[in-house]
Amino acid sequence: MSDTAVVETVLEDARWNEDQLGVWAERAARMTLLHLGLAAEGFEIALLACDDARIAELNTAFRGKAAATNVLSWPAWDLAADTEGGTPHPPDAGPLGMPDSLGDIALSYDTCIREAHAQGKTFEAHVTHLVVHSVLHLLGYDHIRDKDAALMEETEVQILARLGVTNPYVVKADMPS
Repeated sequence: MSDTAVVETVLEDARWNEDQLGVWAERAARMTLLHLGLAAEGFEIALLACDDARIAELNTAFRGKAAATNVLSWPAWDLAADTEGGTPHPPDAGPLGMPDSLGDIALSYDTCIREAHAQGKTFEAHVTHLVVHSVLHLLGYDHIRDKDAALMEETEVQILARLGVTNPYVVKADMPS
C-alpha cells in the first residue's frame, strides 16, 4: 500500500472513530479502484463524516430531499456510460505524484449505525459497503436504470467479496421483516 492516502477524511461528528473510518474507507476505495484496474495513487476522494442533521442539509441543498440519508456522493466528472448497462468511462488519473479528485462523499453516523443494527450487519461491513457504493458513483456507476443498477450491484458484490464482506443484497432469512 502506498503512503499516499486516497481518502481524506473530514470529521464533523465525534462519534465516528476517525482512525477506524480512515482505515475502512481507504481499504474500500483502494479495492474498488484496483478491481476496476485503476491505480489508486492517481486519485483522491474527500470523505465527510457527519451526522443526520448535516447530511439532511446536504440532501436538501443538492437533491431537493429534506431528509437524512446514509450516504451522498458528488462526482468530479460525468463518467456515466453512453448506453444503459454499459461500463462507465474511465477517469483520467492526475500526473505522476499529483492525484486527481474523483469527488466527495458524505456519510451520516446516525443512519449508518441504525441501518447496520436493523440489517444485522457489523458497522464496519455496512460502512465498507457504502464507501464502495459511493466510490462507484464517483466513477460513473448508477442505479436509476435497471441495467445500470444490475451492473453496479454486481460490481459492488464482487468488490465486497474481495474485502471479505458478504453480499449486502442477500436478505437474511432470520431477520424480521
